[in-house]
Amino acid sequence: MPRSLVLGNGNLLIGLDAHGQVRDVYFERVGLENHANGRPQKVGIFIDGKISWLDDNGWRTEITYLPETLIGQTVAENAAIGIRLTFEDFVYNETNIFIRKIRVDNLAQRDREFRIVFHNDLEVGGYTHGVTAMWYPRRQCLIHYRGMRMFLFNGHVDGHSMDGFSVGMTRYSGLEGTWKDAEDGVLSGNPIEHGRVDSAASFRCTLRAGASHGGWYWMVAASSLAKAEELNDDVVKRTPEHLYQTTKDFWRAWVNKQRYSFHGLTADMVRIFKTSLLVMRAHTDNGGGIIASSDSDMLQHGKDTYSYVWPRDAAFAAMTFAKAGYWDIARRYFEYQTKLLSNEGYFMHKYLPDGSLGSSWHPWVEEHHDVLPIQEDETAIVIYALWVYYEASRDIEFIEEIYNGFIKKAANFLATYRHEKTNLPLHSYDLWEEHRSVSTYTAATVVGGLEAAAKFADLLGKAREKKTYQTIANEIRESIDLLLIDRSNDRIMKAVKFDDAGDRREDARTDASSFYGLLLFNVVDVKDPFAGTCAKNCDRDLWWKSPIGGLARYEKDRYFMVDDRYPNPWIITTLWHTEFMIKSARSEEDLKPVKEIFQWVVDRALTSGVLPEQVHPITGAPLSATPLVWSHAAYVYAVIHYLEKLEQLGIARAEVPLEEV
Repeated sequence: MPRSLVLGNGNLLIGLDAHGQVRDVYFERVGLENHANGRPQKVGIFIDGKISWLDDNGWRTEITYLPETLIGQTVAENAAIGIRLTFEDFVYNETNIFIRKIRVDNLAQRDREFRIVFHNDLEVGGYTHGVTAMWYPRRQCLIHYRGMRMFLFNGHVDGHSMDGFSVGMTRYSGLEGTWKDAEDGVLSGNPIEHGRVDSAASFRCTLRAGASHGGWYWMVAASSLAKAEELNDDVVKRTPEHLYQTTKDFWRAWVNKQRYSFHGLTADMVRIFKTSLLVMRAHTDNGGGIIASSDSDMLQHGKDTYSYVWPRDAAFAAMTFAKAGYWDIARRYFEYQTKLLSNEGYFMHKYLPDGSLGSSWHPWVEEHHDVLPIQEDETAIVIYALWVYYEASRDIEFIEEIYNGFIKKAANFLATYRHEKTNLPLHSYDLWEEHRSVSTYTAATVVGGLEAAAKFADLLGKAREKKTYQTIANEIRESIDLLLIDRSNDRIMKAVKFDDAGDRREDARTDASSFYGLLLFNVVDVKDPFAGTCAKNCDRDLWWKSPIGGLARYEKDRYFMVDDRYPNPWIITTLWHTEFMIKSARSEEDLKPVKEIFQWVVDRALTSGVLPEQVHPITGAPLSATPLVWSHAAYVYAVIHYLEKLEQLGIARAEVPLEEV
């Protein structure tokens, strides 16, 4: 199930599903240690002698973010029982507290008593055993803990604290959990269990006919009991309402840091832009790592999740943050990433948010030969993204600080990891992580990385290194044009592979990344007629000719394929299609197709504004990881690129000066 909301502060990340149930609880690194592990933390209401859980049939649920904030709003209405529940959920921006603002509306024309029940089912520290859950009378609350991970649950409704609680076992010896204990409206009050545990809390109130009552439920995450008590006491002292208001004010100030004109864009396009920045921030660990997605449901359908830092995905997010004016976030990412560079000058497949090596399926041997299991584009794109950061921030001291240890070392690797006869990069895995070859996208990215390194060398007065990097970049350009571009047949190779004898095997399928890479890194000039032909080929071969529309990654892509007629459209590749449109535009009229793609993205978003990795080609429903940070970054990047083009054309300024706001 996609995550309809993600909420966070850089240490604590909460993911909620389409029923308003918490599914992911990452603490105290974003993307590391998911204490909920995708299981729903159920919410129910006991009324008229029976309980109804939010994931039962009969509830109509709408989920969105409050405008310009990382505060989610879930409105769930059940006409059969005459109840509407509204939650406004947020993670406090300063400390690790998750708070749910509650409103219960009685839609019936009679007085009724109700109990609202919150179920807590955590694998603290990722463990299914050795966890303790207990009632803590000193704070009238529930606590789950194991080692240095402590979660405290508390709240009140209409001024009344918990009227019932229970601690029990779950998924053990046939026991389903304490949520079953709640179904008769009375929790047993068992005070403690250890092992595979869960708990439930209930709050009771009387509802007048047509009236409503409000309340709060919160969870604090800490490393000790004393710290958990301190955070709980802070909520009580300053009040949840105060924390709610200050969090709302903070995010509205944060997301409006840059005052864009948004000329010609609809309100929904602007909303998705701001939501995208906020979703990206929620996935950014305060230690610098930017994970690809917090959606742990991937684990339920495969071997692993997306909660890793891919240097490529994260670099695109970092350079988007830089272009959007969030230089501090971008710098923290580069500080994080540059520490992970190998002694030889390359990055591995992916990493955990604490900098440790992530899981991989890329072997160190191929056909009985030792190979380097890397994606070379991941090293090159970080150098390129760093130049985007420098252009935005002019942070020359940081560049000087990391030049020898990162820029020079990585550029030297790119310069030497080449085939002697062709001058192309040696084989590495492509950006789609599937094939070890020389892909056009990777070769173009290496050009972009080396040219960025040459600019850094020039900036710091290192003439010899500048010449070396630029010369090698030019040689790779020439080899791309000779060996990866077939101008006579108006096509770009997806990839080529050379065997030990020097013979080559071609993969001539149309791949959106091939054309995008050539454009982004200026290997092919947008004014070249060949560029226009390639854009038409992408549209012809990869655009899904149905009401859903959208651009696939490449021909015959089978990843998450649901319809044999056509691979799934992706958000990022569809947005890449705007690169040629924006670069080649000569008037505002030329930019209309760009806005049509922005509207396509808006139409593919969840009601909350969350964007998936890809969409179902028939229904348009989200597929794979949802949200995907790269999708959000691609949208923000494209919108900023569009606004910058308007300014270049003299149509409208990209940003509005402060005095005009």
